[in-house]
Amino acid sequence: MEKQGKIFIVDDNEDVLIALHYMLEPFVEKVRVTTQPSRIEHYISTFQPDVILLDMNFSKDVVSGQEGFYWLEKILAIDPQAVVVFITAYTDTERVVRAIKAGATDFVSKPWDKEQLLSIISSGVKLKRSRIEESKPKEVIAALNEGNNQLPTIIGQSPAMQEVFRKIQKLAEAEANVLILGENGTGKDLVAHAIHHFSPRQGKPFASIDMGSIPETIFESELFGYEKGAFTGAKDSKAGRMEIAKEGTLFLDEIGNLSYDMQSKLLTAIEKHEISRLGSTRKTSINVRLICATNADIRNMIEEGKFRQDLYYRINTIEIKMPPLRERGDDILLLAEHFMQHYAKKCKKKIEGINREAKQKLMRYNWPGNVRELQHLMERAVIFADDKVLKPCDFDFQPTIIEEKSIETVDTFNLEELERNAIEKAVKKANGNLSYAAELLGITRYALYRKIEKLGL
Repeated sequence: MEKQGKIFIVDDNEDVLIALHYMLEPFVEKVRVTTQPSRIEHYISTFQPDVILLDMNFSKDVVSGQEGFYWLEKILAIDPQAVVVFITAYTDTERVVRAIKAGATDFVSKPWDKEQLLSIISSGVKLKRSRIEESKPKEVIAALNEGNNQLPTIIGQSPAMQEVFRKIQKLAEAEANVLILGENGTGKDLVAHAIHHFSPRQGKPFASIDMGSIPETIFESELFGYEKGAFTGAKDSKAGRMEIAKEGTLFLDEIGNLSYDMQSKLLTAIEKHEISRLGSTRKTSINVRLICATNADIRNMIEEGKFRQDLYYRINTIEIKMPPLRERGDDILLLAEHFMQHYAKKCKKKIEGINREAKQKLMRYNWPGNVRELQHLMERAVIFADDKVLKPCDFDFQPTIIEEKSIETVDTFNLEELERNAIEKAVKKANGNLSYAAELLGITRYALYRKIEKLGL
């Protein structure tokens, strides 16, 4: 039988607590007990129970049940969705009706019937979880949908991308925080989604904040949330991204833009595993997997005193470097073909391919905007193309002009040395792209492979 629910029991009789703990332990996920009602708020915020079993009568007031009603009111003020079941030796119809009207879910008499109590607890767990689902704000629903979306397509055969894939695979069973480094447009957000998709947190929320697009003044409220009336314009309470990402993944994009002051607040939240909404003193425990990304030189920022070193170590358990597109060789053409097919289908156009001259033009370009720039370029090319095959004129950019160095005077006429020198220069000019290098040399790619192997390059 699958164990369900976290149960919190409040009773002034230690024997009752021991008996209930012993009885419930085989049937529920976790049990917490206390003889001190003053500890209720602490347990609600840290343990977050599904069902609270609450004694009606404590030592100060033996039979009236007034203390029970007092603590019920306190519990519902802390958590309006709480499922509270009263337990007491003194029951009557009037008191039961009053308890239900006050917000209690059910009533259990002492001594209790085991099967009845288990049934009440099982129903209480289902009720609590249904209340949570129903009360989830649209932001949480959106984060769940984002976390459960189909795995993003990441294309690449270059050695640098294979290393990225290897690290994503290694992270499949890990909970470590990840820092993704790379230029704008290299696909850092896709890698963050892929890490979440393959992690144990798959199926949980995926919440993100782009630090490069939100003002510093509202970052704290976006991250931690706020209560109604916390500041001018706060007409309703709102959960922050850390709260929305509960048990899932929080993606902080362009974390290098975070101010030093906010870095301290983020570090505190990570270390203590708890947050407080603006305008509230209540602490909420958090359990999120943190993935951060930036195009900034974080290590240089640390040396300049612009980024906290202790925060850097917290977010950088695992580091993934995204290569710029210009260093990915044949991946340029793979991606171009992928985007061409995608937009041809979307625009309902019959585009069959990219001709040789157009491919050469794509390979000679420096791609300062990386994959994002290539994607937008291919979309425009497909939309405006007049023929079934894309040509150089369909791409509205100028290839990078590579300055030719003057021919160096050589002291040898050894053919092998001259061949080695020519291959090295061609591969360098092609930015490691062997297909383009072979074209520059006027030989096939297979022939180039053989020569590289023969010369030990």
